Amino acid sequence: MKNMASISPSDQSAPVPLDAVDERILAAVRRNGRLTKQALAAEVGLSATPVWVRLRRLEAAGVITGYHARIAPGRLRPMVRVLVELTLASHRHSDFLRFETAIAGLPEVVGCQAVGGGVDYFMTTETPDIDSYQRLMDRILGMEIGVQRYFTYIVTRQVKAGTD
Repeated sequence: MKNMASISPSDQSAPVPLDAVDERILAAVRRNGRLTKQALAAEVGLSATPVWVRLRRLEAAGVITGYHARIAPGRLRPMVRVLVELTLASHRHSDFLRFETAIAGLPEVVGCQAVGGGVDYFMTTETPDIDSYQRLMDRILGMEIGVQRYFTYIVTRQVKAGTD
C-alpha cells in the first residue's frame, strides 16, 4: 500500500489505495462528520490515536475534502429548487471555461455538473420563487456565456440528498 502521507498534491488525482479500516472511517465520517475522536475510534474498532492518524492521512491525500452541514433552506425562507439541463452552442475548451467561470459566481446556482450525452450540464438552482428563477435564467442568458438552450425541471419533493 502506498504511504498516503507521501502523496504530493500533484498526485491527488490518482486513486488512493484504501484498506478495510480506511473504508470504515470514510463511511463513518460520511454519515456524521462531527464524530469525536473517541466515537470514531469506537465505531471503526481501533483506539483513538491510530484512527486520528488515518483520518489526517485521508485528509492530506485529498480523499476527505471537507466537513459540511446539510442545511434545509426551506426552513429558513421560501425556496424553489430547479434542475436545469443546459446545452452550449459551441464546444471548445474556452466555451466550457467561460460558462463554468460565470456560473461559479452565481450564489443561486448551488450545484452544476458537466455531463456526457445529449446535454452539457445539469445545474441546480435555489431561488425564493419561480419569478426569481426566471430572472436568474434571463441574467444567465444575458451574460452571453454560450447557452444555446435550457430545460427547466422544478423539484416537487426531495427523495434523497447527499449521504441520506
